This record gives sequence, C-alpha cells and structure tokens, in this order.
Amino acid sequence: MSSDNLQMVTSKGARGETVLTLKGPLSINTVFKFQDAIRSDPSPVLIVDFTGVPFIDSAGLGALVGVSVTARKSGRKIAFAAMNEQARALIEMTHISQVFHTYDTIQDAEAAVVA
Repeated sequence: MSSDNLQMVTSKGARGETVLTLKGPLSINTVFKFQDAIRSDPSPVLIVDFTGVPFIDSAGLGALVGVSVTARKSGRKIAFAAMNEQARALIEMTHISQVFHTYDTIQDAEAAVVA
C-alpha cells in the first residue's frame, strides 16, 4: 500500500529511558523512516512501543533485526514492547525471537533493560 504512514513520537519513560512510540504499519513503505529514527536517536536505552502498529511485514521484520544487531554492536540497549498478535506470530514463526526479546508492556521492557 502506498498510503502506508508511520508516525513516531519520542518521549522519556518512567526510568529515564527514551520511548519511541509508533503508530501505523511497519512495512516496506515505512521501514526507512523507522530505521532513520532509530539511527538518529543517541539514547543508550531505547524502548520501541508497538501499541499503535497494526501490521508488520517481512521488510519490517528485517528492519527490527537490523536495528537490534546494530544496537547490540554499538553497546545500546533496545527493547520492543506491546506488539499485537500478528507481530508476535510472525516473530515466533520465523524464530527471530532468538535475535531479540519482545515484552508485553512498556513497563516490562523498562524493568528488563533499565539498570
């Protein structure tokens, strides 16, 4: 769909970490905007809130793997939280859960990654 639109809002979480809240699909039409937002944020701890993401396609899944690997190599912590059933099923089906962890809520992600 060429009308795909991904909106992103950055805020500070309860423990001082950066939270990137997404609204819209993470798809072939939006992955570059997503990757640019992750790269441009210098925060040592970043939680990505997927509450408003209705759909992730294979390009979106690839982007998640890419930003996870890049974050790990640069010493950053990144966590993905509040994914819907479609996204969780895609991650489980492709065994990508071995590359990164997802969390049910922002609070769970904060507890796991904020020291």
